[in-house]
Amino acid sequence: MSLIAIAAITLVSIYFLSKFLNKGHGSKNLPRGSLGLPLIGETISFLKAQKKDRGPEWINERVSKFGQIFKTSLMGAPTLVIVGQAGNKFILGADGDVLAAKQPKTLSAIGGKHNIFELTGSRYKLIKGAMVSFLKPESLQNYVKQMDDLVTTLLLRETKERNNTISTVAFMKKLTFNIACNILFGIHNEPTKEAFLDDFELAFKAIWSIPVNLPGTIFSRGLQARARIVDRLLPIFRKRKEELSKGVVSPTSDVLAALLALRDENGEPITEEEIEDNFVTLMIASHDTSAILLSLMVWKMSRDKETYHEVLEVPIAMCIEQIDILRNREGTEGKLTWADIQKMKYTWRVAQELMRMIPPVFGSFRKALQATSFGGYDIPKGWQVFWVSVGTHMEKDIFENPKEFNPSRFNNASKPIPPYAYIPFGGGLHSCIGNEFARVETLTTIHKLVTMFEWSLVHPDEVITRQPMPYPSMGLPIKVYPRIPL
Repeated sequence: MSLIAIAAITLVSIYFLSKFLNKGHGSKNLPRGSLGLPLIGETISFLKAQKKDRGPEWINERVSKFGQIFKTSLMGAPTLVIVGQAGNKFILGADGDVLAAKQPKTLSAIGGKHNIFELTGSRYKLIKGAMVSFLKPESLQNYVKQMDDLVTTLLLRETKERNNTISTVAFMKKLTFNIACNILFGIHNEPTKEAFLDDFELAFKAIWSIPVNLPGTIFSRGLQARARIVDRLLPIFRKRKEELSKGVVSPTSDVLAALLALRDENGEPITEEEIEDNFVTLMIASHDTSAILLSLMVWKMSRDKETYHEVLEVPIAMCIEQIDILRNREGTEGKLTWADIQKMKYTWRVAQELMRMIPPVFGSFRKALQATSFGGYDIPKGWQVFWVSVGTHMEKDIFENPKEFNPSRFNNASKPIPPYAYIPFGGGLHSCIGNEFARVETLTTIHKLVTMFEWSLVHPDEVITRQPMPYPSMGLPIKVYPRIPL
């Protein structure tokens, strides 16, 4: 390496070290904690803990040492972690002018600066409105049968091609990605979807990585994947615009059509860059978290025969859930209906309890746009604030016997869950807009899987890891056996 290159690297390192060490220097009352190494902070130890599914322990160790508010540095920025129901309410319910949904550099780089998690004010409301109009229950009712067809087709194809052995995690990612492409974005071309899926996998991994753009790093590969995704989008945009102008599709056909037809208060269309950023972000958000939940449900039902039996046949006093739905489909051509989805109450409680104990989203960030305070501590302008779901999901004062798997806790009218205590979909202004879509997708898939097949685990002792989302560590391969027609 030349002396000039060494000198340049040294100067850049000194600059960032100085910037890192002085950030928040004027704040007199920061909480205890450690900022770790410059730039890297405690990111490596945090991600290592996540990979071993010890994220809660990583948080709890620091809570025990420093209290429910502590400082650290994650994903390249100084961070305050705030744990507990009051902290959740402060962060998730905060005014966007104080704590904004400014995500870490990694998400901003992969999702783009115009992605919905980065937006505030009128632009946020405009783009969110276009998405919500398609994701609300009244709209989703029209897509249950289409989702049923997709799940059935892909299940039958996968079992045939894989000789009745399914790698659950890989299949659920493929399934939810296909559902998102077909229903949310109107993309049906199989080679296009396959190319997109590979690059979205790389892009997603880069979101939870150290933001160093050097050749061979996860972050660098993610940026390259995003560039390829955007390149493939351009001809899709052109074709869809032409279809809109000719009336072949309408602005209500799917989310992509809605965004292309969207106009702001001045009658101007939103930019292609805004559509690109929100396509990438919504695709990542809509398929990966659902794939996690579905994989965890198969894992749980396989390990816990009582849970499997309850999902398949709820006790007679509560009616036979999935089998009853299967047997009472006269006039529906054998397809699920919106009314069927609403009957799957116990199955969804199983999903809710899994999301309490193993939340797909461990936590998320906000950014202080101005100096503020909470719990007697300063929050400097520019710092990240991080909320964690496990801080309340496993709190015994909120959930009795929190380590016990008990879906009935979500059917207890005498003990409602307090606000900001159960937050698998976030909360407040920036709560997940796709939670109803995820519910319909999850229930449709579990219904088809349970009523079409029985299965057994290839690796009965498979454990959970986080990469950074929670997944069965070996991909959860299962042997499936066609169920005798009921």
